[in-house]
Amino acid sequence: MTVEYIRYRIDGARAAAFEAAYARAAEPLARAEQCLDFELSRCTEAPDHYVLRIRWTSTEEHLEGFRKGEHFAAFFAEIKPYVADIQEMRHYEPTAVAGRGGAHPTLYDWAGGAEALERWFTRFYEHVDADPLLAPLFAGKHPDHARHVAAWLGEVFGGPRTYSTRYGGHRGMATHHLGRGIDEARRRRWVALLTDTADEVGLPADPEFRAVLAYYLEWGTRMAVLYSGPTPPPVLEAPVPRWDWGLTPPYRG
Repeated sequence: MTVEYIRYRIDGARAAAFEAAYARAAEPLARAEQCLDFELSRCTEAPDHYVLRIRWTSTEEHLEGFRKGEHFAAFFAEIKPYVADIQEMRHYEPTAVAGRGGAHPTLYDWAGGAEALERWFTRFYEHVDADPLLAPLFAGKHPDHARHVAAWLGEVFGGPRTYSTRYGGHRGMATHHLGRGIDEARRRRWVALLTDTADEVGLPADPEFRAVLAYYLEWGTRMAVLYSGPTPPPVLEAPVPRWDWGLTPPYRG
């Protein structure tokens, strides 16, 4: 992945036309498979300065793919009048320095942290023990099983790396599912019962959190079915997946 920054200087009389041109150019740009996302920003201190940020799959894909592809002509036709106003146009490679500020809560914090997740999974596995479909899968489970699963989801949702440092990380979780033979009926029951228990213990019910939770549970349980089946994928060393809000942070009202 590479990030292209294009700096423009556009006088105030042409600003509206410039932004309108880029609004039209955004349509073919959004259809280009080499483009990950883009954003046009205007400087607050010096309103005649603009920066266009485009994330490309790679510099080569931008130069050899997009610029020689089917969408470039329509894109360039809209922004061509402003090419002479470009002050800088370069590609940058992201570094390891990245993160989020406190204004953007992690899913882990939004859910209520370790205490809320442990309360949720403790109650859930009490229901599991009484469920005729799921109970056989978890017969003889570790006494701290609920706490371990809570640590896994906590790490997935942006919390401490407890599962990675204490319980084997991704490889450990995948290994626990080998040979379990989880079928579709049990997968669906697991998701439904866990979602009902989230309501029971009072996890946040806002649409954004529950949408991400549903997304993760569908993905995670389908991966569990694959690992537990007769031909599981290789259990490789890999980081614990990290889930986020995507493009929709929680609505604060």
